[in-house]
Amino acid sequence: MRTLLNIIWFIFSGLWLALGYWTAGIIACIFIVTIPWGIASFRIGNYALWPFGREVVETRTAGVGAALGNIIWLIVAGIWLAIGHVLTSIPLFLSIIGIPLGWANLKLIPISLMPLGKQIVDSNALLPGYRRA
Repeated sequence: MRTLLNIIWFIFSGLWLALGYWTAGIIACIFIVTIPWGIASFRIGNYALWPFGREVVETRTAGVGAALGNIIWLIVAGIWLAIGHVLTSIPLFLSIIGIPLGWANLKLIPISLMPLGKQIVDSNALLPGYRRA
């Protein structure tokens, strides 16, 4: 079931979301100062490409730098990305087959709001000490 949902997601949403995140990551990596946000954007793009069966967990070693970076990201891009995910999930919820895709789109909101200090792992490989984000 997970594979089928990922294939449907890839066709209707995932490829386009991933391309957008990867483009933003390339632009962020052009400027040396914004490389951490570029790497985070690549991570979100990979997650957006194939989200079913994967979870976002908080990294234990994330510190003050990640928190400050998340505040900057939240102001510059996070709010707008979250609004975009909410708006694109609404049409997905309107059809019966799109409901899981709408939930997957909403599942991307926490990492699009604050991507630094988070890690994407396989749902089956969650370690006991990690906490879902």
